[in-house]
Amino acid sequence: MLNRHVHPAEARLHSGETTHVKLVSWIGLAAAAAFLAACGRHSDTPPPAPVAAVEKPGPVAWNAASGGFDLAGRPLKAVKLWTFDGSTDGFTGGRSKVAPAPGQGLSLALVDPSLRSPTGLNVPGGQFSLVIVRITRTGVGAGWDGALYYATAAHPESASFLAKPEGGAQPGLNETVTLVYDMSRLAAGGGDWLASNIDQLRFDIEDKPGGQFVIHQIAIAENPNAAPPPKAEAAAEPPAASATAAKPPPAPKP
Repeated sequence: MLNRHVHPAEARLHSGETTHVKLVSWIGLAAAAAFLAACGRHSDTPPPAPVAAVEKPGPVAWNAASGGFDLAGRPLKAVKLWTFDGSTDGFTGGRSKVAPAPGQGLSLALVDPSLRSPTGLNVPGGQFSLVIVRITRTGVGAGWDGALYYATAAHPESASFLAKPEGGAQPGLNETVTLVYDMSRLAAGGGDWLASNIDQLRFDIEDKPGGQFVIHQIAIAENPNAAPPPKAEAAAEPPAASATAAKPPPAPKP
């Protein structure tokens, strides 16, 4: 039945208000749904991929197939090789954070610049005169050093016995380099490495804190291009007595 007490114009007014309220509500719901959908799409967006490191070429390179270093394509004979497969392999960094890197390598966040190998290496320096370090810079730092010190039974590590990498190579951000130390040509110490048994290595990567690196491999190897050590000269033999040497004069006759 019709409500006779409602005026037709009033009924039309109420109907219009209801339609307007419903329209506003639907607009609000649609906007909220669009916002939530946008939020969902944003949360599903993967983070940017890390920048892949670029490897700087050099005469010494890591050969993943053979699991060793090559010099100009020829495999090097290593007496020590550390690859840090899920382990620090006994290397310590003082106050620096040293840990296995994801995948392979040694992750290093520098506080103290020194990274030390295990002791007791017992490496004959005269036969193995190359030290090789393959390293990637993963964080900005300052004050690159790259010095290599070593200890023997005769002396501890000191500034009197150190080497610098060939060419002074240092990695830029997200760059991998292979540092090569020719220990037959020390920056300080003369021929001490060649004449010694090496007990421990120490790398001073940077002289200021803050740098971040991944060290992939370290090796102590033979240098096939090294000059052979000089041979000891034979002592000169005394000249043979001459068969024609002058005879003593005869004794005078009485």
